[in-house]
Amino acid sequence: MAQQNRLRNLAQSLKDKASVIAAALSTKRHVSSVRVHVLRATTHALAAPPSEETISAVLVVGSHQKRHPRACIDALMDRLHSTRSATVALKCLYTLHNVVVKGPFILKDQLSCYPSYGGHNFLNLSTFRDGSDLESLELSSWVRWYAGVLEQSLTVSRILGYYLNHSCESQEKKKTLVSKASNADLLYKLEALVGFVEQTSHVPDSLHLQRNELVYEVVRLVGENYRSVQGEILMRVEELGGRIMEDVGELNELVGYLGRLEETREKLVLLFVNRGKNNEFWDSVKKTKEKGVARKKEIERKWLAVVVVAGNAAEFTRSTNPFLDPGQLSPVPRLSFATVR
Repeated sequence: MAQQNRLRNLAQSLKDKASVIAAALSTKRHVSSVRVHVLRATTHALAAPPSEETISAVLVVGSHQKRHPRACIDALMDRLHSTRSATVALKCLYTLHNVVVKGPFILKDQLSCYPSYGGHNFLNLSTFRDGSDLESLELSSWVRWYAGVLEQSLTVSRILGYYLNHSCESQEKKKTLVSKASNADLLYKLEALVGFVEQTSHVPDSLHLQRNELVYEVVRLVGENYRSVQGEILMRVEELGGRIMEDVGELNELVGYLGRLEETREKLVLLFVNRGKNNEFWDSVKKTKEKGVARKKEIERKWLAVVVVAGNAAEFTRSTNPFLDPGQLSPVPRLSFATVR
C-alpha cells in the first residue's frame, strides 16, 4: 500500500508539472500567467495548504490587468470542476475563500457574479466524491462542507451589502444603521446569518482530520467568518431584544431563528474548540429568545382576555333582552352607510 501511494504521489506530481508547462506555453498570454499561478496554488500535494506567497501571487496576477480578474476566477472554477482529487478541490476552495477575504474588489466582484453562469449552487460540489483511498473519501466530505460554507458566506455578503471580513463601515456606524432598520429588515438579515451558522455546524464527523494542515487552515479561515457572523448576529439580537415588539408573526420569526441558532452550539464548540469564549453571545441569544417567548405569551393573554370579555358581553345581552327566546343570542346589528331620509 505504501509503495502504491508513493507511485500515485509521483504520478500526480508529474501531472502538476506538466500542467504548469502546458499553461506557460499557451499563446493567450493574459490567460497563461493566471493559469500558471492557479495551478501552483492547487497542486495534488497533501502536505500543506498553498503558502501565503502562492496565494498572494494569484491575487496579484488576477487583478493585474483588465481581463485578468475574469480569467483568474474562470481558471479557479475550471480547476475546481475538472478535478477528481479532494486535495485539489479543497485547495481551490481555499484559494477562492482567500479571494473573498484578501482579494481586491474587482476579483471579489467576479466571484460574486459567478452564480449567473451556473445557477444557484454555483460550486456544484454537493455530490463530490474522491474514492481513491479512505483519507480521500473522508476529505471529500470536507470539500462538500466547505463549498456549502463558502456559498453561504457569499449569500450573506450579498444580503448585508458588504463582505463579512471586509467592511468599510466602522462598528459604530454599523450599529447606527442597525438601530435605524425596521424589524422586517433585521429579521431578514438575521435569517441569512443564522443560515451561515447552521451550514458551518454541519461539519463532517471526521474532526480528527483537523490534524491535516490543509484542513486546519480551512477551519481557521471559516472560523474568522464565523466570528464576523457572530458580531453581526449580536448587533441585531441586541437591537431586537431592546424593542417592544407587537407583531406576533415577527416574534415567532425571532424566537424560531434564535432556537435554530442554539441548536448549533454543541457542534460549533467541537469544531472551533470554544472554551467559554462566547458566553456573552450565547447569553444574549438565550435572553432575547426568552424575552420573545414571554412577549408572545403576554400578547396571547391579551387576546384571550378580549375574547372572554366579548363573550361575556354577548351573554349579558342575551340574558337581558326580553325580545329574545331562551338560548338565542342577540344578532350583530348591520351597519349601513346609506343616507338616512
